[in-house]
Formats: sequence, structure tokens, C-alpha cells
Amino acid sequence: MSSMLKFVAIAVLGALSAVGAAKAVVSLDDLRHPDLRAPAAASATLGGPDGAAQLTKGPDGHFWAEAAVDGKAVRFLVDTGATAVSLSLADAKRLGIDTDKLTYDYSVITADGRTRAASVQLASVAIAGARVRNVDALVIEKGLETSLLGMSYLGRLSRFEATPKALILHP
Repeated sequence: MSSMLKFVAIAVLGALSAVGAAKAVVSLDDLRHPDLRAPAAASATLGGPDGAAQLTKGPDGHFWAEAAVDGKAVRFLVDTGATAVSLSLADAKRLGIDTDKLTYDYSVITADGRTRAASVQLASVAIAGARVRNVDALVIEKGLETSLLGMSYLGRLSRFEATPKALILHP
């Protein structure tokens, strides 16, 4: 077990806790404003000559991304506070990962409490033209409803920038 992955597991712990808190706030907003729920589909467009992808902020105030992970679609909540890409168990299974054979040797906390995570490597993650190969990720055993697009992807881009209405990813 590498020290980097141990660090990632610790950092994901904090990020998942923050997502849980944000989820609680969004849930309260949902009661008052049902139209603020997360969009069914994310909007990503090619933005510039360098193949940049532009994500439009959702009505809930978050950035959502439809990514091609190893050629299959996965919907992510963009989370710059998450050290690693974190896959829900359902998304990992859809990607063809044999989740029963993974070693869940990392302890993380989600909105539903403490759970375990397993380290995997994704061959590629692409959002529009912003593609990164060999991305370290965690599969969260339970308690994560939405996969998180963390810094193990974002930090490998040449840069990313946030505007009031969009997040721009530069490969």
C-alpha cells in the first residue's frame, strides 16, 4: 500500500464529509425549491483550440460532468476538495470492475457514515476534449450515491478555471 494512496484515503475522508454536508443543505433547498435538484444531464462543450471542455454550472450551484470512463458514461459531481476520483459502487460495477474482488483497505467517511474504499486505476477519463489517462481512483463500498470527480483527474489537466457560470477544463 503506497503512502500516496493512504494520503488519498485520508483526504477523501474530508472531501466526502464536505459533500455530505453540502448534500444536506441541497436537500433542505429541495424541500423549498424542487426545481433546484441536480440536473439529469450535465452540459459539457468544447471550448477552445486546446480542446478545453466547458462545464456549465447546474441549477443547484454545483458543476456536474458527464465523463467517458474507459469508454463508458459516468455522471460526476466535480469536487475540487476530493483528492481522488471516487466511484460509487454502482458506477464501478457499470464500468465492469469486479467489486467483489477488490481489497477495501481504506477507511473513509461518507454522508451515511464510515465505510471502506478500494484503490483502482482507470485507463482514461474524458470530458469532451479533456482526456487524462491512467487515473487513480477509489471505489467506495457503500454510502456514496454520486461519483466524485476529484483532483486525481483535475490535477492532471494543464489547468482548470472557474467562472461564475462555468468550469473550464484544459487538457
